[in-house]
Formats: sequence, structure tokens, C-alpha cells
Amino acid sequence: MTADGGLAAWAERSSRRSPGGPARGGLRFAFYGRVSTEDWQDPVTSRSRQLEQAQVLVRGHGMIVAEFFDTGQSRTVAWGRRPQAAALVAQLSDNDRGRDAIVVGEYERAFYGAQYAAMAPLFEHYRVQLWMPEAGGRVDFASEHDEQTMTVLGLSSKREITRTSIRVRTAMAVQVREQGRYLGGRPPYGYRLADAGPHPNKAHAAWGRRAHRLEPDPHTAHVVQWIFAQRLAGHSVARIARALNEAGILCPSAADPDRNPHRSGAAWTLGAVTSVLRNPRYTGRQVWNRQRTDKDLADPGDLSLGHKSVQRWNLPDGWVISRTPAHPALVSEADFIAVQDVNSARGPSPRSDLVAPQRRRYLLAGLLACAACGRRMESAWSNGKAAYRCHLGHTTATPRDPARPKNAYIREDRIVSHLPVLHLLLTGREHGPRRRRRRTRGGIDVQQPASAHEVINYLREQQITLTYDPASGTLRAATAGDAAQSITLKAS
Repeated sequence: MTADGGLAAWAERSSRRSPGGPARGGLRFAFYGRVSTEDWQDPVTSRSRQLEQAQVLVRGHGMIVAEFFDTGQSRTVAWGRRPQAAALVAQLSDNDRGRDAIVVGEYERAFYGAQYAAMAPLFEHYRVQLWMPEAGGRVDFASEHDEQTMTVLGLSSKREITRTSIRVRTAMAVQVREQGRYLGGRPPYGYRLADAGPHPNKAHAAWGRRAHRLEPDPHTAHVVQWIFAQRLAGHSVARIARALNEAGILCPSAADPDRNPHRSGAAWTLGAVTSVLRNPRYTGRQVWNRQRTDKDLADPGDLSLGHKSVQRWNLPDGWVISRTPAHPALVSEADFIAVQDVNSARGPSPRSDLVAPQRRRYLLAGLLACAACGRRMESAWSNGKAAYRCHLGHTTATPRDPARPKNAYIREDRIVSHLPVLHLLLTGREHGPRRRRRRTRGGIDVQQPASAHEVINYLREQQITLTYDPASGTLRAATAGDAAQSITLKAS
């Protein structure tokens, strides 16, 4: 064998052993696919089709040795937040990964917008090839032509999603406004779903789908009417919730547990009552677009994670309301509007009122904890002065237990007066910060005590929590990491 032949044979053998070189007998591919359940595709069929397209593409060049397939993931989700895609990326740095290339059956299944531009440098860094049908095989990371092709495909994929979203949202708005159509989702508490005949879309009707409408639920509709009546009578939301719990009436999640598996269904809460009072569909009109979906950065510190969907409430002028009633009403429109104005009718506090919110200030907010239950004490205004309280586990939506201790209250001024002494006992005269000294007439140097504001800043800097014991009226100060520095000080 000649020297050239020997060197060439050695080079080929070395390339086969190298992580970035071709495998013996061809490349070893990792297949990646994705399907989103929101587009009514069968995951099994879609996966088989994408895999077959990938196998046709790599035939004669190697074989697929691993599969990564994301189900129910939108193309707009970045690779780092798709479970299977993230698992594939996590294995790229492993030299013994056993794969030389990644193959996808369709570009739109893997990339969206600028996702290719974000992932290509990572593939190139780990010497992993990328194969796609749109490129006719391997994508050349150094080729401007391939880069331009991938950019155009990404913009096309994004444009397709944008156009589809606009068409769907426009169609849904028209269906609600003109037809009063029920568009799906959980029926509001007080209603149940009723059959409304074949689906108006012929294709859906051919598949056997039925349209639905709302009708009053005989078991819960009267509860909704009672809630609105009580609110119109001037009762607070907390009192309404407490009355419902005392009467043993099931809360919305307990009345329909199949549609609310994510909730405990334990009892009525202030939020549950408020949701009923704010739902305009009880007027008999269909209302859509009360919430919108915004796209926020998943992590501003890592742009490669892309955007995440965030639900936010729209103002009433952004709602889509049916022109005519779409289902039986449980309350009149006049009563619904009156309920929304209950709080605003009270008006703002007078400017001269000493308890106006803009005049209130809590120096110890976040620093006080309750010794009885261990929770943070909440700020409260008591007799025109700042104070702190703890309900000891009680909520206004549940009936009061006669055996429960009374609420714990402590006025702020009773604590502030002891703060200089508390600071001295915590730090010690010899270990405390150097402070300005003044000389008395007798020539004796004395140390100025720390002011209340200086002590509060010290407590926050050192992350010291003040624990108030309502039974003994004592105040205990301790650092989070060193219990030996804690002391007990009479606070009342």
C-alpha cells in the first residue's frame, strides 16, 4: 500500500471514530417531529407521516436511531420549552450521544419565526448536521443561500399563524355578535349545556359534532339570582360568601367537579362570588373576548426561550356582546349594571379624612410575624393610626369558630417606642455601629441611641423578623439564620 493510500485510509478511519464525522455505514439521525392538538390533527397519524417523510429524505445516507416527538406543543413555543425538543438539545453536548444529525419531516414542525437562527449556531457548535426536505437534504450552516431559505420559511410560518389567528378571531367575533353562538368552554355557574342541533359548519356536522347553547341549571340558577339580590341589597361579598358556606351550598367547582379538576371545591371564596357578580353572560347575552392572550418574554435574561402566553383581562369596551339575547337570562341588564356600580357609588374618601389611603404609612410592613400561627401580620388602620393584625387562620368567607382565638392586634406606635432599646440589645454597645457621641456637662461621653428609622433599616438589612405574641404581649426579634441573636422584649 502506498503512503498516500495508507494516509487516506487512516484519515477515513479517524473520521468514523470522531464525534463530528459520519458513522460507519452512514449517518445516525435523530428524528424530531411535533403536532399541536389545537389543529384537530391525530397525533399518531401525524407522527407516522412526518417520520416517513424523514426516512425518505435520509434514505441512502444513514438511518434514524432515535425519535423525539412533541405532542400538544405550538410551533410558537421555543425549543427550550418543548419537552422533547429540550431533551434533544440537552443531549447535544454528550460525545457518546450516538447521533450525528437531526432530521425533521417538515420545517413548520420544528421552527417558527427566528427559531432557526437561534438554534443553528448551537447545532454547528456541537457538529450536528440538520436535514430538512425544504433544503433537499443537509442544511449548510455556512451557506448564505440556505440561511436565506430558512429565514424565508420562518417568516412564512409566522405569517401563516398570524393570518390564521386573525381569521379565526374575526370569525368568532362575528359569530358571537350576530348569531349569539356559544363558542365552547366551561358553562358559567348557574347554567348547563343543552343541545342546539347539528353543528352549523357542514364539515363538523358531517363528523357528528353538535352545537350547544346555555340553559339555566335547575340546581344552581336560583343561587346566582340570590347572590345578585343580596349584592343589590348592600351586603358585602364576604358576607354573601359566608352565608353560602353556612347554608352548605356547593361552590362552583364542587357543583361541577368534572370541569374543575384543578380546584379543591372546598368552599365559596371571595373570588368565586366576585366572578359570579362580574360575569355579563347572566344577562342572557353571549359575551366573548373578556380575556386576551399576550405574548411576554419567557425569561428576559434568556431570549432563546422565546415568548410565553399570558392571559389578561380586557376592559368592557373590548368585549364582543351579542346583539340579541342568546340564552335565558338569570338577572336583568339593569340589575347587572347596578351591581357593577355598587362599589363606585360609594365614591372616594374626602381629602380631609385622616384615614384616606394616601395618608397612610406603615413603617413595619413585612417585618412582623404572628407567634400564634407563624404568618406575616397584615397592615391595618385602627382608630386613625397604623396597626398590624392577624386573623389567626380565619377568613371572612368561612363561619367563625367559637373556639378560635380573637384576632391579634398591635399598634405601630407601641412597637416603635421600643425599637431603640431593641437595637441596643440586639447589637450590643461594644459591637454596634459607631455612632456620634456627645459630651454632658459633667464631662461624660454618652452614646446617642439609634432612631426608629435607623433601627427599621437595620432590621431590613439584617433580615430580622419581629414576632409578636398576642397572648403574652411580647415582641421577639431573631435573625433568619442565627436564633442565638434573638431576644424577647415586652411590647405592651
